[in-house]
Amino acid sequence: MKTKNTRRSFIKKSALASIAIPILGGNLLNCKSEAKTALNNTNDNSKKLNILILGGTSYLGPHQIAYALSRGHSVSTFTRGKTKPRVHEELFDKVEQLIGDREDNLKALENRKWDVVIDNSGRKVEWTKATAELLKENVGMYMYTSSTGVYYPYLSGSISTEIEVALTMPEGLNEDEKYEMEYGVMKANSELAAINAFGKERTVVIRPTYMLGPADRTDRFIHWPVRLAKGGEHLIPGKAKDLVQYIDVRDVAKWFIKLAENKQYGTYNGVGPKNKQTMQEFIKAASQHFDAKSSFVMVDDYDFLKANDIYYSIPWVMPDKDHFGSAKISNRKSIEAGLTYRPLEDTFKDTLDWWNSDKVDSERKANFNTNLEAMLKKEKEIISKWKARD
Repeated sequence: MKTKNTRRSFIKKSALASIAIPILGGNLLNCKSEAKTALNNTNDNSKKLNILILGGTSYLGPHQIAYALSRGHSVSTFTRGKTKPRVHEELFDKVEQLIGDREDNLKALENRKWDVVIDNSGRKVEWTKATAELLKENVGMYMYTSSTGVYYPYLSGSISTEIEVALTMPEGLNEDEKYEMEYGVMKANSELAAINAFGKERTVVIRPTYMLGPADRTDRFIHWPVRLAKGGEHLIPGKAKDLVQYIDVRDVAKWFIKLAENKQYGTYNGVGPKNKQTMQEFIKAASQHFDAKSSFVMVDDYDFLKANDIYYSIPWVMPDKDHFGSAKISNRKSIEAGLTYRPLEDTFKDTLDWWNSDKVDSERKANFNTNLEAMLKKEKEIISKWKARD
């Protein structure tokens, strides 16, 4: 039961998302200076858009707002007014902040016109259906933030947007399978709700994989910047050829706005890196940008990892059974549609700088550093077990 709970906890946090250590060079919170630079490079040749973001204060939203404002667009957000942004807070004075509730109060959206609506908070099919139907006569484009979770179970070695996704729950699932399947089915049906209201010719669906970067409200990726900054001996899970996929949240945010500017419709996978990359290549590439010396212990026995409750270490997810193709999702169509990728170094540096700043409260940092179930605390013990095996 302990193993199931550990994995299920990961799935839930992933879906709903869906120490004093050396800072890796540069100025604090480079994403802030990046936004200021972009503000000075506004493209005066493009049409200025009036953008509504459903959500906008959590993780992806603030980065979308920063880039949209830098391009000269105007932004409104629609939230319950409870979640405070953890990055680009200074920009929200320039944003119209509408208050309501997607469950039962859409009055603030009635009789209003926007060029584009970006649905970041569509966590129920009924929510997406209601907002899409309400806005379809007054908004030109509906952009739905979905997830690569729609492809679960990931049984293919090459997954594209052409693959048929599940719209109903199959029978006979265990608890872990049910958690993942429910999320994917919800996202797939929400995509359909948006398309049914706006039509394919006015709908954009983006299916991001694991998004990394400043303001992440989960702790699923921060292990690697923290550990590589400390140096020492690192446990690297997975076989030599295990692939990983991830994307910087700011690359997704920028791409949303560029697609809106170009009126480029369709369904796309928000997946990186640009070229195939193994977990070992990911870690070794990232470690080159830290001063601390590191060595790596490659633990490639899935049974051993399972026995020690290590099913994932984002961006790595054990590619067995239903997760065989979870890191084999095609980004070809997305690259052709303008998706670009910043250097991995920037993602690590900016995430670590953000983590070490006062943007992250001390309680969260303390909980991360003392969590007995996290690899940060049990890494040494597991490495010792690995080395001592027969």
